Amino acid sequence: MASPKLPPKLTEWKQFIKSGDRIFIGSNAACPHALTDDLVKNASHFRDLEMIHILILGPHPWTEAKYGRTFNVNSLFLGPGTRNAVSAGIADYTPCFLSEIPSLFTDGILPLDVALIQVSPPDQYGYCSLGPSVDIVSSAWKSARTVIAQINPSVPRTFGQSFIHISAIHAYIEEDRPIPILPPPQLDDVAVRIGQYVAQLIEDGSTLQMGIGRIPDAVLRNLTHHKNLGIHTEMFSDGVIELIRSGVINNLHKSLHPGKIIASFCMGTKKLYDFVHENPHVEFHPSEYVNKPTVIAKNKNMVAINSAIEVDLSGQVVSDSVGRRFYSGIGGQVDFIRGSAMSLGGRPIIALPSTAKNGTISKIVPFLTEGSGVVTSRGDVHYVVTENGIATLRGKSIRERALELIKVAHPDFRDTLLAQVRTQHWVPGYQIARPSRVEELGDPQAVKLRLKNNVYFMRPLHAADERSFQEFFYSHNDETMLQRYRYRPDGMSRQKACNMVNVDQSRDLALAIVRKKGPHETILAVGHYFLLDSSNSADASFVVRESNRAKGMAGTLLTTLIDIARKRKLEQMICMVRLDNKPMRKLLEKFAFQRQTSDDPMELKMVLQLQPKNSQE
Repeated sequence: MASPKLPPKLTEWKQFIKSGDRIFIGSNAACPHALTDDLVKNASHFRDLEMIHILILGPHPWTEAKYGRTFNVNSLFLGPGTRNAVSAGIADYTPCFLSEIPSLFTDGILPLDVALIQVSPPDQYGYCSLGPSVDIVSSAWKSARTVIAQINPSVPRTFGQSFIHISAIHAYIEEDRPIPILPPPQLDDVAVRIGQYVAQLIEDGSTLQMGIGRIPDAVLRNLTHHKNLGIHTEMFSDGVIELIRSGVINNLHKSLHPGKIIASFCMGTKKLYDFVHENPHVEFHPSEYVNKPTVIAKNKNMVAINSAIEVDLSGQVVSDSVGRRFYSGIGGQVDFIRGSAMSLGGRPIIALPSTAKNGTISKIVPFLTEGSGVVTSRGDVHYVVTENGIATLRGKSIRERALELIKVAHPDFRDTLLAQVRTQHWVPGYQIARPSRVEELGDPQAVKLRLKNNVYFMRPLHAADERSFQEFFYSHNDETMLQRYRYRPDGMSRQKACNMVNVDQSRDLALAIVRKKGPHETILAVGHYFLLDSSNSADASFVVRESNRAKGMAGTLLTTLIDIARKRKLEQMICMVRLDNKPMRKLLEKFAFQRQTSDDPMELKMVLQLQPKNSQE
């Protein structure tokens, strides 16, 4: 078979470019740096070339002020090379959903005169691969009047909709340059804890979207015991490779493109580029397809994991600006948040550290910083995750949202946040205690339980559980009411519920076992103890929904209460039990509680010695 006919080599830019043209530059790790370097060298021949692109790895000489007469930069997503130029007023930023950028080219809103792209050498049929970046490059070369390519043997040949025939290229240069790498980030303790919490929200068989950086890598490292995960994502990096090799990610349960990783681009190390080279299990498709919310939603159990610069207490998400300073871009966050929200069993997640600048600034804020722009609305996000836990927002009132988000804010800022939202009457006046941790539970604070072949979670109760605790209370029958409260209370007001769920967990203890169904949690069992300072003892009580008894929940709660009380050096645990509550008496006796006399003839006082009699600790 004859070799495919190559286009002419690029020898003179003036043959293809004229002053005033709009020029597209290839994206991410596939920027044709040999082409852009040569164009910059010839900058004196042109005026007012509009350079349009998204994020690019590597140097951006066309953004330098000295080339201002030649290059006018219009970036659709900011990175290190364009952020300062935009802040200095010598470059423009155009916000747009990544799924809709291609239509700016095809609809003639931003008509392209020239597309500068990087491709692999042509195969025997004349097809070159766009390599690690199909994203918006695909629509750009199809829309541009002229296509100029850097043919680079180092470009991996990727599959999917990643090909361009050599006949569609008008001129080329051939230069072998290594693909720019993005080293894996170093994980810190905060990222690790965030990864642990996010992993709790990912069920076996889910399809994932994640970006790159500390948090996505931390999430991936906590998925080693998951099964049958899939990938449909705007981008991915090295973190997925080991999960694919171990079989955790096998794409078998995907409802769209089963068996395939679907992405629009990748960035990482040479290991990643070697991994995607001629890999039939990985397909790259254009952003208008991969990022289209209705396409994303075709994946059942779609989990979208994105980050933010700050989140306010109503759930509004800022992710492209720091105050008035534009920092990144809209990108694909909204595309995937909305797509996963529409997915059957989908979970849109915003994950971020609770603080910035070495803990001096809270990223959970009462009101957005002046000048900041909302990228993802308060109606879109189902979960916000920090190193302090999971805030569940879907279906929550403003009061509940504020309390959920204060719960995951850094402890140093919780009092201030609570005080500020109280002035706006977002939370009631009786809500005065800030959320607190049960340090003895460690991280994450939610403990996964398997009881009678069902999965539950044990976690501390917190302020946002007011309404859930009310529902739990009103689920009890009269007998349970009498046995738990030792009388029949006539109601459980929100204020009473607040007092029950919002305790100082470093002193008292309030734990719940919950069942999760998406963002909804149902309280099935509750265990309390209240510290008795005078005797260094704990007054304990617990109750289980009638429909969930005989599953080991009471015993699990009691074991945990005892364990924590011992760690806190308490001397005794006391439970007051009605004489007719035989199941509770039997359980307490199993744990070596001893009967003592009580002032009430209808009750037993059951006491457990927590420390040895001769202990001096």
